[in-house]
Amino acid sequence: MRDGVVVALSGGVGGAKLALGLSRVLPAKDLLIVANTGDDFEHLGLSISPDIDTLTYVLAGLDNPVAGWGRRDETWSFMETISTLGGEDWFRLGDRDLALHVERTRRLRAGESLSRITADVCRRWGVVQRVLPMSDDRVRTRVRSDQGWIDFQDYFVRQQCRPVVRELVFEGAAKARPQPEIIAALKGKVRAVVVCPSNPFISIEPILAVPGLRDAIASCGAPVVAVSPIVGGKAIKGPTAKMMQELGLTVSTATVAQRYGALLSGYVVDPADADEARGLEATVKVAPTLMTDLPTREALAKSVLDFADTL
Repeated sequence: MRDGVVVALSGGVGGAKLALGLSRVLPAKDLLIVANTGDDFEHLGLSISPDIDTLTYVLAGLDNPVAGWGRRDETWSFMETISTLGGEDWFRLGDRDLALHVERTRRLRAGESLSRITADVCRRWGVVQRVLPMSDDRVRTRVRSDQGWIDFQDYFVRQQCRPVVRELVFEGAAKARPQPEIIAALKGKVRAVVVCPSNPFISIEPILAVPGLRDAIASCGAPVVAVSPIVGGKAIKGPTAKMMQELGLTVSTATVAQRYGALLSGYVVDPADADEARGLEATVKVAPTLMTDLPTREALAKSVLDFADTL
């Protein structure tokens, strides 16, 4: 086993599953999770960071395993009241979840960084791993659809991914600065960079769009290993496959690898996709990638790390 920190790039639900697996097989000091903030948005006057919150809830054991988002044991008095008042109720905020957004908004307006707030929330909820936003600067994913330009959460939640995707842009990314601790970690001793099985277009590519992050990953000297979010030609969760089709791409594990390009040293694919992964530039490992419970999440995490150590 190689020494050094493991830097994991993650979106929400799918990425959080592997992040949890990694947290169970690595010392806390050896894991740094970089969270996508392109999904962040303002709603009902509140600053909401969906991917950071999903990662935090999962690592703290507070997540709702049935819904895949939000907190367990949630109540909905706030949303019920908003609905009766004719307010916007398309993005559902549970009462417990709402408290986090209110406190984050207060502290952001007081001048604190998203990184500092996230670290404090993690500490208070017993999350010992580092969870860092890709940037403390504002980045917003926007979708050019057959209905024109729309904000990502409008597309994803309010319209349930129904519009046809023509283009994705990460507004503000070109001027954003990478979170300094991430760059510092990548300049230190790195065991591996793990690209979690999140949607490559809306979860991983916003991270890589922040100036300096892709280059820092490419030059860190450690293997970069991605886990395919595609199994048997289908996405496990979310709009990945639909987006790929609408962007004119073949829905396949090979297409995702080609999207990441030369950044990858290794690529983990499910046995269902072993044949189509042949011929990729990155070294391929075939291993079960479906994470249905804690043991399978830990098993995939171990498999990814063992594979990285051979590269």
